[in-house]
Amino acid sequence: MGRGDASAQLDDLMLTGPGIFCQTVHGLGGVGKTELALQYAHRWRHRYPVRWWVTADTPAAVESGLAALTARLYPELALTATTGEAAAWAIGWLQNQARWLLVLDNVERRSDVEPLLAQLDNGHVLITTRRDVGWESIVDRCMRLGILDRECAVQLLLERAEQSDQSTAAVLAEELGYLPLALQQAAGYLRRTHVRMSSYLDRLRGQPATVLQVAVEGDQTERAVAQVWLVTLDRLSNEQPVAVDLLRILSCYAPDDVPRDMLSGYADEVGVVDDGLSALASYNLVTLTETTVSTHRLLQATVRSDMQGHFDTDSSEIDDGRQESTWRRVLDRALALLDRARPSHNLSVTVDSWPQWRALAPHVESLARHIPGRSEQRSFVYLLGQLGFYYYTQAKYSQAIALERRALEIGETVLPAGHPDLALLLNNLAGTLAALAEPEEALPLQRRALKISEAALPAGHPAIAMCLNYLAHTLGDLGRAEEALPLQWRALEISEAALPAGHPDIALRLNNLGSTLGVLGRAEEALPLQWRALEISEAALPAGHPYIALRLNNLAHTLGVLGRAEEALPLQRRALEISEAALPAGHPYIALRLNSLAHTLAVLGRAQEALPLQRRLVQLRQLVQHERFGARDPN
Repeated sequence: MGRGDASAQLDDLMLTGPGIFCQTVHGLGGVGKTELALQYAHRWRHRYPVRWWVTADTPAAVESGLAALTARLYPELALTATTGEAAAWAIGWLQNQARWLLVLDNVERRSDVEPLLAQLDNGHVLITTRRDVGWESIVDRCMRLGILDRECAVQLLLERAEQSDQSTAAVLAEELGYLPLALQQAAGYLRRTHVRMSSYLDRLRGQPATVLQVAVEGDQTERAVAQVWLVTLDRLSNEQPVAVDLLRILSCYAPDDVPRDMLSGYADEVGVVDDGLSALASYNLVTLTETTVSTHRLLQATVRSDMQGHFDTDSSEIDDGRQESTWRRVLDRALALLDRARPSHNLSVTVDSWPQWRALAPHVESLARHIPGRSEQRSFVYLLGQLGFYYYTQAKYSQAIALERRALEIGETVLPAGHPDLALLLNNLAGTLAALAEPEEALPLQRRALKISEAALPAGHPAIAMCLNYLAHTLGDLGRAEEALPLQWRALEISEAALPAGHPDIALRLNNLGSTLGVLGRAEEALPLQWRALEISEAALPAGHPYIALRLNNLAHTLGVLGRAEEALPLQRRALEISEAALPAGHPYIALRLNSLAHTLAVLGRAQEALPLQRRLVQLRQLVQHERFGARDPN
């Protein structure tokens, strides 16, 4: 099922002329290589008078498989010959015959079959293997077999499980990573037990180790998904322990697109990581590109469960302390690599770091699901907090708040009481709460953050100005601009005294102070502050920075209040252009820019130009409802 292209490629074997022709099919264990070969052999049984199957995972197995062919073709000889003599007779027979198919299944090493292939002159050989080890140099054609596509995976589940819940089947197929053996295993279990597919899905998510060990009825236990991979890992651990260690670390991250440069911190010696990844790729345990590594999600679950001791093993051989130590060591290494890879720049200023955070984000979140809730690592606190702030900059507030709450919870455990970093964690959480229209919940967090900063830091420290700014911001959201104003004046004074002239934080303080003055009906006082904020921002920040769009928009707003809409219009056009280029599609700031520009056009009597902007705005209305910053900066 779903192997039309692969089957067609194998069928080309039948079109080859006289002489030997050999094709290799390689891929991850459980992907269906053996099934593909079996189907080919069956489909063309009328064209191959002799079809012989050899389990070829060791040289001894190859020899035994060939000897068994002799026993089938020449039983009398097999009674007196040694295994080696019988195997040699089979090779001689193959050399002198045509129209035969020899399947060498599950070849482990290329060297195990090279001598045999060198002796054959006629017929067809089909090799299946988990190894990707340069087969192209000794065979005529090589094919990598991948997972099924979504549609075929769902169809396989529904047909073989004899169930009809298509939506759940789609979710289950994705959870099983579209791996044929896993799909077959699940479908066999569902058909045999008549369990609902949704129940099986819940068990898979809650107890993957138990579920992955249950083989299909009538099949060998070794064919269960977990066992297929554990045998390979056991072999690899003796040959390439670094490769297994890297796979353990990869099992802590998201399945796809782990940055290879992130893994470079694993070892100081050049080439160690590349050699380890190459070994994993040779077994098709990972997929490599020049920049990324991907691992099948069920393989990750198997590796994690093996480290945690969840597989059935003789209890006398289990060392719970050793397994726990291994699991914690791997988690610590996975965390250290992520912590080393995270950009050190200020996320709100250096937008060039956003693509790096976008690449790291799924792996931080995956690791966070595996690390115990009460981690003692400070680096974990900062990693969660920074990722939460990155999500905040992308207007992914729900994702941000979950990370920020956890960062604060752990931070209050591992950081000393009154540590200034706690103020940062409090403020970030409060800022996201404000973005989610929860200023009442944000306010006490910001008051506490200010109290911590004033107690822990010297008077006039820039971090105190930041706390004042956050608190004033929320007071403004609550309609208490009169209370916010003195806090913003103080924040500006501290920033101008502590920071170099032209620092972007000074622009931020000027801008927010000007916005509050505007709310209080003091637009004439606000205007020069906002002009100065724009000038500083354009000098201090890269062209096209979203903060420049904020300054432009806020200045235009004040010009509009003062009846100077014609002057506001070009500023708003530029603000929209910058926002659309710098921010993700659908960001609420883009909605704000559209709204402001459309409003100004309408004020100027240019409704026809405003209409398409307003239509776009309708599509973003839900995001606009979540936006609480109005005309002020979020920081």
